[in-house]
Amino acid sequence: MNACPTLPSGLSEVLTASPLPQLRRLVVTVNEVEVVITGQVSSYYMKQLAQEALRPTIGDRRLLNRVEVCPN
Repeated sequence: MNACPTLPSGLSEVLTASPLPQLRRLVVTVNEVEVVITGQVSSYYMKQLAQEALRPTIGDRRLLNRVEVCPN
């Protein structure tokens, strides 16, 4: 299994191109079987937005949303 955190073409831009600054700060790590989102956002809505923005681009990989919600 390749554990290298390289992102497939297009996947790396999904969150970095977001108009929402909180999503641009999240970290996405990818390997052959899973995509992991980590970082902090201010609401569960933002956590869900990050997850759903990536979902169409991950193919057969499992999506793990490890984003922490830290209200201001």
